[in-house]
Amino acid sequence: MSDTSIRCLVWFGEPTSIERARLAQAGWHTRVADANATGGGVGIRRGDTVVAMADVRQADVEALRSMASLMADHPRIPWLALLSTDTSVQSPEVERVLRASIDFFTAPIDMQRLIETLGKLAGDVPMPVITHADVPGITGNSPAMAAVVASLRKYAPVDLPVLITGETGTGKEVAARALHKLSSRREHPFAAINCGALPANLVQSELFGHERGSFTGANARRIGHFEAAAGGTVFLDEVGDLPPDAQISLLRLLQEGTLERVGSTQSIKLDVRVLAATHVDLEKAVAQGRFREDLYYRLNVLRLRMPALRERADDVLQLAQIFLDSFRKQHDCHARTFSALARKALRDFSWPGNVRELLNRVQRAAVVAEGAQISVADLDLEDVVAPRAGHSSLGLTRTSAERDAVMACLRETRFNISECARRLKVSRVTIYRLCKKHQLVLEDLH
Repeated sequence: MSDTSIRCLVWFGEPTSIERARLAQAGWHTRVADANATGGGVGIRRGDTVVAMADVRQADVEALRSMASLMADHPRIPWLALLSTDTSVQSPEVERVLRASIDFFTAPIDMQRLIETLGKLAGDVPMPVITHADVPGITGNSPAMAAVVASLRKYAPVDLPVLITGETGTGKEVAARALHKLSSRREHPFAAINCGALPANLVQSELFGHERGSFTGANARRIGHFEAAAGGTVFLDEVGDLPPDAQISLLRLLQEGTLERVGSTQSIKLDVRVLAATHVDLEKAVAQGRFREDLYYRLNVLRLRMPALRERADDVLQLAQIFLDSFRKQHDCHARTFSALARKALRDFSWPGNVRELLNRVQRAAVVAEGAQISVADLDLEDVVAPRAGHSSLGLTRTSAERDAVMACLRETRFNISECARRLKVSRVTIYRLCKKHQLVLEDLH
């Protein structure tokens, strides 16, 4: 056998000759398998890309149970499902197959969508990264992020201090780097300093430098972060943690454009832009005497608020997939996407740790996931989708399957309501009712 890897679609059922031909043209070998056969017919050779198709068009109850059993036995293989217009999605056996499938199709198959789906599973087609081409590092199309991007574009060319506020984990340093990259200083250094991590007795030396012999252990002259970033940008994270003497030195730099190294009386002229960030209320710190009022006003010339992730509900699923795709490029893992319940949990969770927490949960889930889909348990978000009083777990499962079925059918019919209703054997009114029930906005599904 050749060592060259192949792309194989293991088809449990009977594909048509046209379906096989189109798949072959796209570089996929179709292997027909019998769900009822001993051993199941799922064979994986190292290095091959294998996807399984559960064709339930002609399957009887026994075959459906065998398929569901195979899906449970081979969770690391991504499964697709194929239905006919006569398939009852309310059947428990069909529901089990749909719940274990990453996506499903109805006959006649939209072959272009099937080939695109297979390509994504094989890593050919990268997930769309929602970025703003001229604003590096910023992702998301939610209204909250659109406001951030607009502010970044306005503030970057103006050589004034910017105070970036927001909760921990919202991406304040990412915004600072974007401001630097968009500014005329982009070719000069960018220095990011966490003021809260600096030893109190070394803050002045770290930021502004020192002369030899200025204190015990100062055996040589040291250039501080500000001087090292001459011509560029200095980002002071957690600026509210600066001690009083460093606040005075920073105020002098902002007012006069000069600094003095520790142990020196010589003023050094310096051209540097200062960006500062805080997750604490600086106005309150000023009122309590912990932060200089004059320094606060010098830093707060322009203000940028980074929104919490709970304010960016439209971005959560896209960010989660971006993080997963990025993790897969660097590590060998089986997970390719998120289950329906996992997607619901991602949308519904409040994300107290914001984007940083989302990244950490996705990476951990990618490591522990046994199959192609990341589950709610993998994300450790079971409590988010726990059944409420009077709602059984089976009821939630059926509701989720119903929602996924409607979404997939709408996409497959290119949002033709009449065709979707025909395929699901319901009325047009029912389709609209189901969209309302599951909060599906047709414009947002495109």
